[in-house]
Amino acid sequence: MGNYATLIGESDGIIQLTTWNVGKWDGKLKIGDYALISPGVRILSAKRITIGNSCMFGRGAYVTDSDWHGVYDRNEVAGSPKEVILEDNVWIGDSAIICKGVRIGKNSIVGAGSVVTKNVEPNSIYAGNPAKFVKKLDEQEIIPRKNFYSNPKKLKDDFEILDKLALKDNTLFGWIKSFFYRNKDH
Repeated sequence: MGNYATLIGESDGIIQLTTWNVGKWDGKLKIGDYALISPGVRILSAKRITIGNSCMFGRGAYVTDSDWHGVYDRNEVAGSPKEVILEDNVWIGDSAIICKGVRIGKNSIVGAGSVVTKNVEPNSIYAGNPAKFVKKLDEQEIIPRKNFYSNPKKLKDDFEILDKLALKDNTLFGWIKSFFYRNKDH
C-alpha cells in the first residue's frame, strides 16, 4: 500500500484485503498512493490486482481477480484468475463489483451497484449491471485525490471549519438533556 492511504473501518463494515497463496494461486495486491477505502470494501486476489494512485472505493465495493470456487463443489478451485488493473484516479461507487480480467482506465467512475465484466475506457463513467458506458469526462476538469493533500495547513483549517459547522448547535446542556429525553425517531 502506498503513502497517504485513508482506510475507514466500522464494526459492521470491516475492510478485507486478501491475497491467496495456495496451490497454483499466488495472489498479489498493490495499492498506490492516496487511496481511499471505505467500510466494507473487499479486495481479493488469487493472481494480481493493481490499484493506481488516488483511487477511491465506496462502501461495500468488491474487486476480485478469480471465480474462487465451482458452482456445485464449493471446495473446488474453479477457472483461472485474471489480473485486474485500476489505473490512477479511479472511483468505484458503493457496492460496485469489479470482476476478473478487467482494466479500468484512468480518471474513470464506476457507478454505485454496478457490475463491471469488461474494460472501462479512461475518463469515462460506466454504470449498471452489466456496467455500460454512460458519459465521457473532460480530462482537463478532473482533479486527482492527491491534490486534496497538497496544502496540509489548508486541509487542517478546512476540517476545523467543517467541525465547527457540524457541531455549532451542540452544548453541554444539550448533551446532558439527550440522556433523559432521547428522540425515539433517531
